[in-house]
Amino acid sequence: MYLLLSIILTIILGGVLLMMGPVAGGLLAFAIITGTLFRGLYLLNDIHRRITKDIPKPDPVKEAYENYLKEKERKVQG
Repeated sequence: MYLLLSIILTIILGGVLLMMGPVAGGLLAFAIITGTLFRGLYLLNDIHRRITKDIPKPDPVKEAYENYLKEKERKVQG
């Protein structure tokens, strides 16, 4: 349903842009496309920030300490 509505609105917008002439219609079409692309990039950046916020970054000091404890444990056992 939303796809059909989008297609109909796009046909109407295209007709209006054609009636405005090549310069004004082209300028308005460029503004619409550019605005849509920037909005898409903004949303992708927002999604990326939300996803990476949940994943903790590895701590090299903690990893080194855990490796040290594992090696110490192996030496005690072996």
